[in-house]
Amino acid sequence: MSTAQISGFLRRGRRGTDRPVWMEKPSPAGQTLKLLVIVAMIVAVGYPFLLAIGTSLSTKAELAANGGYVLFPAHPTLESYQVVLSGGVVTRAALVSVGVTVVGTALSLLCTICLAYGLSRPGTLAGKPLLLIVVGTFLFTPGIIPNYLVAQSLGLLDTYGAMVVPIMLNAFNVIVVRAFFQGIPEELHEAARLDGAGDLKVLLRIVLPLSKAVIAVVGMFYAVTYWNSFFNAMLYINDPDKLPLQVVLRSYVLQGDTFNAKAMGISVLPASTSLSMAVLILAVLPIIAVYPFLQKYFNKGVLTGAIKA
Repeated sequence: MSTAQISGFLRRGRRGTDRPVWMEKPSPAGQTLKLLVIVAMIVAVGYPFLLAIGTSLSTKAELAANGGYVLFPAHPTLESYQVVLSGGVVTRAALVSVGVTVVGTALSLLCTICLAYGLSRPGTLAGKPLLLIVVGTFLFTPGIIPNYLVAQSLGLLDTYGAMVVPIMLNAFNVIVVRAFFQGIPEELHEAARLDGAGDLKVLLRIVLPLSKAVIAVVGMFYAVTYWNSFFNAMLYINDPDKLPLQVVLRSYVLQGDTFNAKAMGISVLPASTSLSMAVLILAVLPIIAVYPFLQKYFNKGVLTGAIKA
């Protein structure tokens, strides 16, 4: 079969239509296999989450009767959540995480957009060396001790800035945003220049309104990173009042810390497993609540930037 015949076959499809082979409707066996794979993935992801919710809503007697974990509690109760939220420790840690996530995401987006826009424009002073430095961070990452010494020299120890500054800029996000900016037609930049617009005005009036998708996706990446970050807090923070929610969650789930019933004015605490699952659900709930509103931007934002990169 010649090259022209192969090209015609791929262009027409196996059934003589104009649709390419990869766009044809899959066979019943293929559809069944895809359905089974999707169901297996849903079960693998959903079962642990449902188990955590069911355990957090279960009573101590029900947990003891079912080996410590319950998928569907017969008598659901919010007692564990009331204890967790009334203790003060989790509430304070949640406020710290919210503040760090909001401020950190805003600063990260500001730095990422400014750096990506500068690297995307031709003729930027030292643009290529800066791009090589950004790409080089993929290959050469500093260790724990150099990071700690830098944070110490900057006076970040035991401050909220220690949870923001070390992870404020991500090279992958910079490259994705830069690739998206490069895909904006040059004619728009030239038209704005003819109207007397400077770089800042072009960025604010032209580039950013056309880049809402990639900015939303990158912002979500940064927000998830800040919300789930706990290592920097463990490394740099000594004041227990400044610890974020993820560190508190780790202490309850992994280290087996428990709530003080006497200090909270409670005679009998719920089961420790139920309390740990309640803290876990409260830790992941904000991300789950925000993600559906940004999900529509993921394909458009990430895939466009990745293809053009």
